[in-house]
Amino acid sequence: MSIETMVAGEGPDAAANDIPAGKGSRSASRGRLVLRRFLRTKRGLVGLSVLALLALWAIFGSYLGAWTYHDQDANAILTGPNSTHWFGTDQIGHDVYQQTVRGLQKSLVIGLLAGPLGTCIAAIVGSTAGYFGGRVDTVLRWIIELLLVIPSFFILVIVSPKLGGSWLWYVLFIAVFAWMIMAQIVRGQTRSLRDREFVRAARYMGVGPFTVIRRHIIPNIASLLIIDATLGIGGAIITESTLSFLGFGIQPPDVSLGTLLAAGADSAVTYPWLFLFPAGALIITILASSLIGDALRDAVDPTSGVNHA
Repeated sequence: MSIETMVAGEGPDAAANDIPAGKGSRSASRGRLVLRRFLRTKRGLVGLSVLALLALWAIFGSYLGAWTYHDQDANAILTGPNSTHWFGTDQIGHDVYQQTVRGLQKSLVIGLLAGPLGTCIAAIVGSTAGYFGGRVDTVLRWIIELLLVIPSFFILVIVSPKLGGSWLWYVLFIAVFAWMIMAQIVRGQTRSLRDREFVRAARYMGVGPFTVIRRHIIPNIASLLIIDATLGIGGAIITESTLSFLGFGIQPPDVSLGTLLAAGADSAVTYPWLFLFPAGALIITILASSLIGDALRDAVDPTSGVNHA
C-alpha cells in the first residue's frame, strides 16, 4: 500500500515534504534531517549552548558561593561587586549573585514548563478540531476565538493575588492563555492532512480517530510544534517577569528575575548592580531561546537559505 506522506499547504512543515511520514521510522528520518539542518546553523548552536550554560548555572550556581539567596549580611549593605559578594548586595544585605541564580531558576522552570504545555494544548485542541470538523470544530473554534479576544494579561493580573505566589499556578495560567494562535495553525494543517491517502487508509483499517491523530497527524506537524514550544519558552519567561515586575508574580521571600528587576529599577543609576545583573540574565535567556526558535524555523523552511548539502 502506498502511503502519501507530504504535508500539504502552507507552514514550516512543508520543508519536509520530501520525507515520507505515517510510520515511526520515516518520521524519525524527517526528524534527523531537521536536526542536521539545525546543527548547521550557527545561531542555533549559539542559542542552544548559551541556554544550556544558563541552565547549568541555574542548577549548580548556588553552590559556588558561601551565601544563599535569603541570607542577609548585616555588614554589607548596598556594597558593589567584590570578592565576597560577586554581584554586590541589596538594601538589606542579600547577596545579588545568589538572588540572580535563584531568579533564573524560577524563570527557567516556569518558561520550560509553560511554553511546551501551551504547545501541547494547542496540538490537542487544534488537531481535534481539524480532524473531526462539524460541530466539534465549531465549538472549539468558538472557544479559541473567545479566548483570543479576552485580555489574558489583565486576567492574570487580577487572578495572580489569589494564587499565593505559587510558581506552579503561574505555569498553568500562562500556558492556558498561550495556545490559541498555534491551535488555529494546527487546525489548518490537520484539515489538509485528514484527507491524505495514509490517513484514509488508517481509518479504513479501523484505526480509532485519536490513534490516527497521534500516529499520523501529530508526527507530520511535529516541527511546527517544536518551534512553537521553543519560542513559547521565551514568551512565558517574559510574561512571568512582567507580572513579577508589576508585583503580581512570584512573591517574597522567593524571587524571580522579574521581582529582582522591580527591586532594582529605582536604583539602576545609583546602584546599577541591583538591576544590571538580573536584567542581563533575563535578556540573554530570551535571546538564546529566540535564536533556537529561529534556527528551528530555518531548519524546516526550504527558503531559509541554509545550506542543506
